[in-house]
Amino acid sequence: MNQLSVQHLLGIKHLNASDIDLIFKTADHFKEVINRPIKKVPSLRDITIANLFFENSTRTKLSFELAEKRLSADVINFSASGSSVSKGETLIDTANNILSMKVDLIVMRHPHVGACDFLSKNVDARIINAGDGTHEHPTQALLDSYSIREKLGQVKGKNVVIVGDILHSRVALSNIYALQLQGANVKVCGPKSLIPKYIESLGVQVESNLKKALEWCDVANMLRVQNERMDINYFPSTREYTQLFGVNKDLLDSLSEKIVIMHPGPINRGVEITSDVADSDQSIILNQVENGVAVRMAVIYLLAQQIER
Repeated sequence: MNQLSVQHLLGIKHLNASDIDLIFKTADHFKEVINRPIKKVPSLRDITIANLFFENSTRTKLSFELAEKRLSADVINFSASGSSVSKGETLIDTANNILSMKVDLIVMRHPHVGACDFLSKNVDARIINAGDGTHEHPTQALLDSYSIREKLGQVKGKNVVIVGDILHSRVALSNIYALQLQGANVKVCGPKSLIPKYIESLGVQVESNLKKALEWCDVANMLRVQNERMDINYFPSTREYTQLFGVNKDLLDSLSEKIVIMHPGPINRGVEITSDVADSDQSIILNQVENGVAVRMAVIYLLAQQIER
């Protein structure tokens, strides 16, 4: 199979296992490309891509932009803060104005759940979801799984715990879908107030004790607390959160087996993980960043192949 089963990447829940396999095989090729002296390929020289970011983003936006430029696509960057959106323009009007410039593919981050899905039904372009509210962030989950596969050989059968603010995390939901699709076992760990009520219906176990969760897992994916999405206090204090759910080197060294530490970034050092954990040889955080470019190149390339030129 050389083609994705979907026309847009709106969420992991729309993909199947062979889609993920194809994305990873394509990413393997692009990872080799970005480690060459000349890091560009002419694959998408006739494709124009618009990055529509209605929410602040540094790493994801840079990673997508770099992936697009490595593929030789023409790139338009759109930021909502200085645009007509602040004057009341609708999402469809914004997108259609950009599409009238003959754009083939849109990468969009939006604060509202389902915005990418809505856009895909109303405009004539391929859509990649770069994060919609607290819903999904599919390319982050793909690069996380790709990084686990690279480090441990495969994802199937591995025990992965996602620790932290599960309630507000689009990364957590996409990761749960992606890991289960590949045959991994998933647990979540965090304050009870930050675990969604529906989580067990996804076939995910909840572990309230961090030490037990770390003893069980092969990989711990540490999430930051998303204060910007909170309108009430979900736990008494940052200090208490860190004491109960933060990972430091002493805790890591006390485990019976060496585990892999991941983080989607940005890291709140000293809160969910200490600097000596983030910078340790058990951490693959910088590998995730590098793999993000290769995986996003793969997704963009595979969706662009379906566009009639």
